[in-house]
Amino acid sequence: MSLVKHVLDTKGHEVYAIHPNALVIDALRRMAEHNVGSLVVIENHKLVGIITERHYARQIALKGRTSARTAVRDIMSKRVACVRADQSVEECMMIMNKRSVSHLPVLDHGCIVGIVSIGDMVNSIISDQQFVIDELEHFIHGER
Repeated sequence: MSLVKHVLDTKGHEVYAIHPNALVIDALRRMAEHNVGSLVVIENHKLVGIITERHYARQIALKGRTSARTAVRDIMSKRVACVRADQSVEECMMIMNKRSVSHLPVLDHGCIVGIVSIGDMVNSIISDQQFVIDELEHFIHGER
């Protein structure tokens, strides 16, 4: 069973953040610059929200707002689902499914130590399954 800490060890612990007063256009630029689909929203060194590409699509594009005139705080999610590094990938998948989210900040004693996405979870599960398949093939062929 893979844990979130294993996923972060593979993908890295980099977390990109933005202030809630920043404009949405700046958040989009930062996401594009770092090739990520979300940013944590930090104010006074505290996690206050998360903004994702989905927020932009649903709260700006579909509502006729402009990203150059709308603050991040106006479209971000304020109730952020978070996980710990010692939680399993399967637990994360359940949380993501239940909360209908694709990104989970990873906390350690209240500090953000990474962020995982649904894609990270799927890649981890595929990797685990491939390992089991390889081991079974070696066993069947008498290589172990």
